[in-house]
Amino acid sequence: MKKLLLVVFITTLVSTGKAQTIPVKLANAVKQFEADAQMQHGIISLYVTDAKTGKPVYEHNAQLGLAAASTQKLFTSAASFELLGSTYRYKTVLGYDGKIENGMLNGNLHINGYGDPTLGSWRWNDTKEEVVCRKIASALQQRNITKINGDVLLNDSAFSIQPIPGGWIWDDIGNYYGAGCWAINWRENQYDLQLQPGQKEGDPTKIVKTIPQLQSAALNNRIITGKKGSGDNGYIYMAPYSVSGFTEGTVPGGNEPFVISGAFPNAPLQFSHVLEDLLSKQNIPVTGRYKSYAQSRGNNENWPAMQQELITLLSPPIDSINYWFLRKSINMYGEVLIKTMAREKNGVGTTEDGVELVRTFWSERGIDKGAVHMIDGSGLSPQNRVTTMAEVKVLEYARTRPWYPAFYNALPEYNGMKMKSGSIGGARAFAGYHTAKDGKQYVFSIIVNNYDGSPVEIVKKMYGVLDMLK
Repeated sequence: MKKLLLVVFITTLVSTGKAQTIPVKLANAVKQFEADAQMQHGIISLYVTDAKTGKPVYEHNAQLGLAAASTQKLFTSAASFELLGSTYRYKTVLGYDGKIENGMLNGNLHINGYGDPTLGSWRWNDTKEEVVCRKIASALQQRNITKINGDVLLNDSAFSIQPIPGGWIWDDIGNYYGAGCWAINWRENQYDLQLQPGQKEGDPTKIVKTIPQLQSAALNNRIITGKKGSGDNGYIYMAPYSVSGFTEGTVPGGNEPFVISGAFPNAPLQFSHVLEDLLSKQNIPVTGRYKSYAQSRGNNENWPAMQQELITLLSPPIDSINYWFLRKSINMYGEVLIKTMAREKNGVGTTEDGVELVRTFWSERGIDKGAVHMIDGSGLSPQNRVTTMAEVKVLEYARTRPWYPAFYNALPEYNGMKMKSGSIGGARAFAGYHTAKDGKQYVFSIIVNNYDGSPVEIVKKMYGVLDMLK
């Protein structure tokens, strides 16, 4: 009789929430979440483990492959730490063939790129546009080069000619977050488009300028003026290698120009114009043309090899690149990392080889390949499918590695938790680490697909589920 009363008492405590365990709290929170009107046709996956023991704490649809958006960056980031190393640096080599005689380079100036995603980036002092240009100018001055009797050759052969992963959508690829990657990248392959709104809603906008100036491409502007405070609802549509594109949508009304950011359709070409302007300012005439390897290969032109180096520009190390990759969720960085891992192994960087390399890497560490259907390195493709269990295993593996402090530090903080976020159409996700008030440490991943209504509201409700870990 006493045993029966004890069971009833414990059951009463659980049902009233007075002595609920974390698994029970999570189960109730998930049940409530699934009953929400926003989730009538949606699905949620949640997997939580004890960080110290690795034992599952709670799982719900944990083996179901879902679109994870940018939380998929965890697979790429951790693999790059391991396969490339925390201290790995990208290089861009400036050199020449032929001879330098009396200030004249009787040959070609070469720029060999190996995919540096930071070249011209504003995020580090040493990578800024003006610093890069100053280093190149100094290298030319040290060899007293005052004229180039030849071509300026941009060798972008280290990566495939395809800058965009398969599966990226038309609405994304003309905008900064959909920037592709080449073996020669510049300013993170993005530019700012300044638009002057009209006086009233519905008025056309005018292009003020692009920063930097967009080279060899023009935009047909169809963006109109929206309500004041309506935010950025403007989109740029331009495919890689194209010379024209258009814009649609709205930007808020106001007296000051409004800025939206686009993706270079051809980053090596954009960089070649930077070099052309630099050499002009240095009064170094070029008798030949500015050419890329991809362009010359298409024309069956001869491509001489670089014979002498002038300067090698180095990127920040991988741990620093990963900081911005995870902290600001820069998709282009993920695509560069994927191609770089493929190039280091196979000689040429392709998305397909890089993705397969990463999937194999994780399969060798206990994650079934079927749980990691990756199309790209960043999670931008809506065709990606991964499981919450796989994401948690990546996070658990990272905790065992010497580079973990840098990886952990790179994760943003949301809702008082150290975690990567993910967001694409109809999908929201979070994955990371949390230490509860009682000192218990958890590793978790939560993915929601096909929800209805406001993304802001669904995120609040996801936070409500994760709050059970606090």
